Amino acid sequence: MATITRFEDIEAWQTARELTRMIYSITDEGRIARDFGLRDQIRRAVVSIMSNIAEGFESRSQAAFIHYPGIAKASSGEVRSQLYVSRDVGYLSEQQFSNLFQISEKVSRQLSRFISCLEKNLNSYRVKEDVVEYEI
Repeated sequence: MATITRFEDIEAWQTARELTRMIYSITDEGRIARDFGLRDQIRRAVVSIMSNIAEGFESRSQAAFIHYPGIAKASSGEVRSQLYVSRDVGYLSEQQFSNLFQISEKVSRQLSRFISCLEKNLNSYRVKEDVVEYEI
């Protein structure tokens, strides 16, 4: 397992960031932009993916480091559920739904692998600063 020194280096965070940009863009236009409840809920859920990955990485314990990506994974499921609603009520085309759904599934798979890796390497959690490395 490579040592990750910043949460921005985590592939799942990078994918979640991409998904967040896409969700914000698509919810700024059309009928979904006027459905404030759904628009705000899907935005909160997608931001939660990124935020929980970062919060887990910056946490002070390995248990939290594993716990927060689990919350992020749950938020990814919430986004997918809201994408179904958005498609079913006609806010998203089939193509828009498919693109967003695929990226949401990708981040969920990445998080599953990341969590598994963290659980398998319980004793190799490291917190790194510029020059000093601490082992927990």
